[in-house]
Formats: sequence, structure tokens, C-alpha cells
Amino acid sequence: MDSSRTRTPFRALRPVALLAGLACSLALVAGCSDSGSSSSSSAKKDGSTTQAAEAAVPMASGDLQSDYLKVIKEVLPSVVQIQASSDLGSGVVYDDQGHIVTNAHVVGNEKTFKVTTANSEDVLTAKLVFSYPEQDLAVVKLDKVPDGLKAATFADSSKVEVGQIVLAMGSPLGLSSSVTQGIVSATGRTVSEGSSGGGTGATIANMVQTSAAINPGNSGGALVNLNGQVIGIPTLAATDPDLGGSAAPGIGFAIPSSMVKTVADQIVKDGKVTDSGRAALGITGRTVVDDSYQAAGVAVVEVKDGGAADKAGIQPGDIITKLGDTGITTITSLSEALAGDKPGQRTTVTYTRNGASKKADVTLGEQ
Repeated sequence: MDSSRTRTPFRALRPVALLAGLACSLALVAGCSDSGSSSSSSAKKDGSTTQAAEAAVPMASGDLQSDYLKVIKEVLPSVVQIQASSDLGSGVVYDDQGHIVTNAHVVGNEKTFKVTTANSEDVLTAKLVFSYPEQDLAVVKLDKVPDGLKAATFADSSKVEVGQIVLAMGSPLGLSSSVTQGIVSATGRTVSEGSSGGGTGATIANMVQTSAAINPGNSGGALVNLNGQVIGIPTLAATDPDLGGSAAPGIGFAIPSSMVKTVADQIVKDGKVTDSGRAALGITGRTVVDDSYQAAGVAVVEVKDGGAADKAGIQPGDIITKLGDTGITTITSLSEALAGDKPGQRTTVTYTRNGASKKADVTLGEQ
């Protein structure tokens, strides 16, 4: 795990923290949902219903403009606008049964929604199936499936490469059926989303970084390659404190499509997430500071009976300072470190107890 971190405090809609040793320091916002009324779309498309599928990611062909037009015509009918009572965001049609995948921060605490598709001005209604804030994903289901509802095709995001051209589709600032273009700037980013301002507080690993413009309202939409496959769900965007907290051009993050499929498949099948794939230490904790008021570790407040920490002999009052080779200074840095691990993985926890440094071999549990 990479122990380098870059983090800057700032004013934002929903703050997040980024790790992975970026050369520049940036302010980030989570939750590209937008408060306001929905705007209708005039895009038309005769779409046959297809089941959501996972595909490899081939490279684009030579005629770029033709590729753009083809992809927009193919995918935009699968991108919808989701209106809650106070927030507005986007969603992607997941299957021909009316399931739509979006961000958990788009649905918030609400259960019913208004949905507008790209190929109709009719306002549809939908209900929440399940929200999984830990991964900032949710699935809603249309009460009535309209004729011609078209499901998107999801790519195998492990095949995504830096430099691939992508299009972001959604409803930025309530402007439905909007499309912006960019490239995949990086893969494998781990980002921590703040819990204030409507954020879920999730720490999400393996996010796709893109230069395509991501604005409030894009959350839950589609990041698409030039073969018409969804490679991610736009979730977080960057702001620049030097610009008064307004958008920093060209820095957005999307939850990778393979992760989206893993979570959405479970929700569609079981009505909940049954296998998170997220590692857990089995503690509740809080950040502690040293004599200079600098963050210095995570104090264990409670240990879950039978959890990973309990089995390793970690006790309330212990202060965790390292997970594996990664230094731990805050509860956020602990979450980020765990996001890169898997349940069942063995690692070493370094901690202090009554001033003495100790180590424990731990087999990580599941969240």
C-alpha cells in the first residue's frame, strides 16, 4: 500500500480526501447531486431492451467524431435523471426490468423518486430497492417500465487504461442528457468522501480518475468508453480553493464498472448487499493527537466480539499507528488503508499500549 497522502482542507459541497501520492494538492467535492427542478430531454432513440452485461474494453477506431456520435446515440437513452424532493442526480438503466443504478448520496434518505429518461418527456416514478452508502451506490426500480427502456452495457473496468477517451453523461446542474468528453487520467485511486453536506463518508478504492467535466448533477450517471460501454459511475469532482471553491477543471472520479456490477447484482438479486468485499478490522475508533496537536493515530474505543482485532488481542485503549506498511494517523487514513485490502487477508497492526509499541498479526474480517 502506498503510504503517501495529499490532502488540503477547503470549502466544498461535500468534502473528500484523496490519496495515492498526487504531485499537486487539490480540493475535492463528493456528491454531484444538484438541488433544483429537473429539466426535460428531447433526445430520441428507439432502444431495444437488453440485459446489463460486462464486456472487455477495446480501443477506439480512427474517426473520432463518428465514434462520439455513435456512442451518444447508443448510450444516452440508458442515462436518466433522478429527482428526489430536494436533490437531483443521474442514474444508469441497469436491466430491462426497470432497475437503475445511481449513487447513494443521490437518493439520500428518501424512498421514492421521479425519473426522466432521455428519450421521453414523461415523468416516471421509482422506489428505492437498497442503498449501500459504504460504496456510495444504490439501486432504484421504476414502478412501471416504459416501452423501449434500454439497459446499458458495463465494461470490465480492470481493462481500462490511462489515456482512453471517455464521455461523461448525466444531468449536470439539472441539464439532462448532457455529454462531456475527456480521457482516463488515472486508475486505482482511493478517495475518502466526507459525511457532511450529504456525503456518505465512504472510502472507495480503485476509482477511475477522468478529465471529463464532472459537475453537480452528474453523480450516478455514466462514464463511457468509445465502444459504448460504461466504465464507471461519476461520483466525485474536484474544486479549487483558489477559485473560491468552484470546479477545478479536469479532475473527477468514477466508481469502476466492475465494482458497480458486483454491488448492483447483489441488490437486484437479494434486495441488499450480501458480500461487500470490503475489509474490516472490527473496531470503532477515534483520531488522537500528540502534544503538538498533530494527528497521531487511532484510539480503539470498542472492539467487536469475534472480530479481526478481537482475535488478534487488540483492546480498547490501544492506539493504532500502522496497518501493514502504511502509517495510520487518523480514522480516515485507517479507512483508506483498509480499502486497499480484502477480507481474509493477513496483515500486521502496529499499536501502542500504555506507551509501549506492540505488533499483532491480523486476519481481516468483512464489513
